[in-house]
Amino acid sequence: MKDLSPSSITLALLLGAIANPALASGFLDDAKGEVLSRNFFLSNDYRSPSPSGKNYKQEWAQGFIGTFSSGFTEGTVGFGLDVHAFYGLKLDGGRGHSGTGLLPVDSDGRSESDYSSAGGALKLKASRTTLAFGEMTVETPVFDTSDKRLQPEYATGFLLDSREIDNVNLVAGRFTAFKNQDSSSGQGDFQGYGANTKAGAISFIGADLFSDRPVGGALYASDLSDTWHQYYANLHFKQSGLLLDANVYHTRDSGQALAGEIDNTAFSLSGKYAFGPHAVMLGWQRINGDTPFDFVGGDSIYLANSIKYADFNGAHERSWQARYDLDLGAFGIPGLNFMTRYVSGSHIDGTHAPKGGAYNPFDPDSGRYQPQQGDGGKHWERDIDLRYIVQSGAAKDLSVQLSHVSHRANSAQAGDDIDRIYVVIQYPLGF
Repeated sequence: MKDLSPSSITLALLLGAIANPALASGFLDDAKGEVLSRNFFLSNDYRSPSPSGKNYKQEWAQGFIGTFSSGFTEGTVGFGLDVHAFYGLKLDGGRGHSGTGLLPVDSDGRSESDYSSAGGALKLKASRTTLAFGEMTVETPVFDTSDKRLQPEYATGFLLDSREIDNVNLVAGRFTAFKNQDSSSGQGDFQGYGANTKAGAISFIGADLFSDRPVGGALYASDLSDTWHQYYANLHFKQSGLLLDANVYHTRDSGQALAGEIDNTAFSLSGKYAFGPHAVMLGWQRINGDTPFDFVGGDSIYLANSIKYADFNGAHERSWQARYDLDLGAFGIPGLNFMTRYVSGSHIDGTHAPKGGAYNPFDPDSGRYQPQQGDGGKHWERDIDLRYIVQSGAAKDLSVQLSHVSHRANSAQAGDDIDRIYVVIQYPLGF
């Protein structure tokens, strides 16, 4: 007789529970499903030659993201299921313009005409603790899959979420397989600035503390296999339109140190004040260390100045931000919001990164070490967003977002001079 895997046993138990009407009520009654239609146009206009030699990348694609989240069967331990499916279709994007991240690129450098994927996770619940195993999105300060293109990123592993203690949310997880935003496969890896998940796994544990109180915070720790140990702390204050937020990361190499020696501390401070339809924010960020602040997973950086294009996380970098938000509902256009911000970074010096590591590799062609960034690096980014959400009628919740991003950098910062335009139209179809 063939041995059954733990996942097969769990699935058999789940199907058996669903077949029992007395137990299945919670599974079906609390279920939620949605198909999100996402139309995405992205244009990159490089004002200086890009690393690939292209001066222009542009793609337009249509995506459909389906999600189903069940409730839990009745009993001491409830069983449930989360499922997602994706289909993406190219509307425009030739060989010379591919590579925006919206669509996979084939061996000839052309955008694929379409791609699809699917996955899911089994979940168990006892009291106020939930354990999920399978493919899912993840949101923590030390590992966070992103949703910035046509398809969200996904990670495969387990995630434990416990709220047994009032005002404390305990989280732990371990993930060993990854699906990138432009991939159909869940066996890929996430790339950072020098680190990646090819070594096998990222594990973490943490707690969100008093999130609904005026004063709250978070503490997390993670381990990227044979690469680093990373620690995170947050403290925030919310009161009467005022939000003060402080974040700090500390990263040290571990095990085989696959990305090289790392000893990096990154922190940011920000303050936001909302008054009427207006909101203003000021942010300051600093990186202490000879290597950049690095992370894997597209949104695994909760620093104030990590914005649309740049993260302002270079070695020794210092940066500041000014931001303004306006709710145009106060002027007779409910659902319309405007945002603009400017971030400037300087004091970058990557020349002291440990030689031979991922941030200062040896180049056999030149016979020299080639640090990712030079000395005296500086850059700036300006973002402008306009977003409208239909408030009523047949098109209720349809959203249209127009964004313009400009980034300029000197050669020591080693970033692109680029103007980027986003047009994103989304419409959720509930069922």
